[in-house]
Amino acid sequence: MRAELYRFKYESLCKAVKPILERKGFEVYIAEDEKQVLELVEKLIPANSVVSSGGSLTLSETGVLDLLRSGKYVFLDRYKASDRRAVELEAFKADFYLCSANAITMDGELVFMDGWGNRVAAVTYGPKNVILIVSANKIVEDLDAARERIRYIAPMNAKRLSLSTPCAVTGMCQDCDSPQRICRHYHVINDSRNQPGRIKIILTIKEFGL
Repeated sequence: MRAELYRFKYESLCKAVKPILERKGFEVYIAEDEKQVLELVEKLIPANSVVSSGGSLTLSETGVLDLLRSGKYVFLDRYKASDRRAVELEAFKADFYLCSANAITMDGELVFMDGWGNRVAAVTYGPKNVILIVSANKIVEDLDAARERIRYIAPMNAKRLSLSTPCAVTGMCQDCDSPQRICRHYHVINDSRNQPGRIKIILTIKEFGL
């Protein structure tokens, strides 16, 4: 019963925010689960395209990262690079850049928080196409709620990355001044009407990532 109720809520959120995002120039799809996510990604990205990605638990959990490494594409793999910065800079020339977002508001704003800024930089400018895979649990009411969501999730991301920030110890955001702080670059994309369709958003009813 619980799963059915969450599915009902998440599907409703996806359907409600989709037309709002589309009016702002984003290209939006709704996927039930990882199977549909993979089908959409394969449909959107032609074989042999140059692709890259930001750090994302969602890409791993949906199987998208494995697809990018399958040999079907020319994948600029930041995870396996000896010089990660060089690969992240090369990503600006990619045909497709894939990642997730930290939140999407009901006003159709895309919200990101980065440690280094490579993800927000690439999403904002550079790659010809951007594909964001965002599960419905990241859809929030407004920017204040997005910030609160980021503060809530940050300790888990810090723990996942084996960092020694205060939040990775306490489990709570400390608004720290640690050199390893991952909440440095707050970025909001309000619309994409100057480049309609460049940013493609796959909203998922099933939860992925954090």
